[in-house]
Amino acid sequence: MKSLILTLGAVAVAASTSVAGDVTGKITLKGTPAPEKEIPMDPACGALHPGKKPTTRFYVVDAGGGLADCVVYLEGAKGGAGDKPVVIDQKGCEYLPYINSAQVKQTIRVLNSDPAMHNVHPTPTVDGNKEQNKAMLPKGAPLEFTFEKPEKFLRFKCDVHPWMFSYVSIFDHGFHAVSGKDGSFTIAGVPDGKYKLVVEHRKGGKAEKDIEVKGGAKADFTLEAK
Repeated sequence: MKSLILTLGAVAVAASTSVAGDVTGKITLKGTPAPEKEIPMDPACGALHPGKKPTTRFYVVDAGGGLADCVVYLEGAKGGAGDKPVVIDQKGCEYLPYINSAQVKQTIRVLNSDPAMHNVHPTPTVDGNKEQNKAMLPKGAPLEFTFEKPEKFLRFKCDVHPWMFSYVSIFDHGFHAVSGKDGSFTIAGVPDGKYKLVVEHRKGGKAEKDIEVKGGAKADFTLEAK
């Protein structure tokens, strides 16, 4: 009986220690995208960028070809928790970050670090996600938004400064990420199993791979400039 109890205990420990891992990888851009365009800021906003001319951010690529701002997710995954607010700042009359991801009903908190008035105007296209338009005073109190339905690249814009955009992809699970400046990504705490891993970029399109997570997994992608 004692040996049976020890054996069952060992099985329980094994089951509890091999249930999840991180899915990691890197996204590389193939080809040369068109040059980014200078943003025609008004003088007040332009003064917030001394010695620098801000440009569009259609393709953000590092010296090694790593592609930032790709939304990476496990298609059809269940569970996961987006318990911390997703933060977007308005700084230098730009939305930072340009691309983000969140879970349905997760708080999206918008800040205004500028000495300028903005208005925060999310423009969802999926029924059940509410369009709103809220003014925000210079360095004003944060605004908070939530969305009820999944939606890819839900647009936030500022009508006061028409070049200001940010995009948030909303998922009904917590297994998603956005690639960093070097193109790398991490989706943390993925339960062991078989999944379809998908990468989407606003300009570079979409790619996917079937993966199996066994205490973690690694998958790299290449997208082509269009």
